[in-house]
Amino acid sequence: MSDIVFVPMVLFMVIVAPIWLFLHYGARNSANRRISGKDEALMEDLHSSARRLEERIHTLERILDADSPEWRNRNS
Repeated sequence: MSDIVFVPMVLFMVIVAPIWLFLHYGARNSANRRISGKDEALMEDLHSSARRLEERIHTLERILDADSPEWRNRNS
């Protein structure tokens, strides 16, 4: 009885499992390498939002530097 189960189990582990894992992770990795047009548009939108926020921060820092030059040295 144990030989009936042992032989198919060994064949599965030696032949089927490695091929199955290789094909599974190979397809998964190739799908993850590509970036969709929707994702690319989202990244561009996030990049432009980050640029606008950075410009706003620099503007606020210039205003604070003009109004209160020591604002950076204050302890919170």
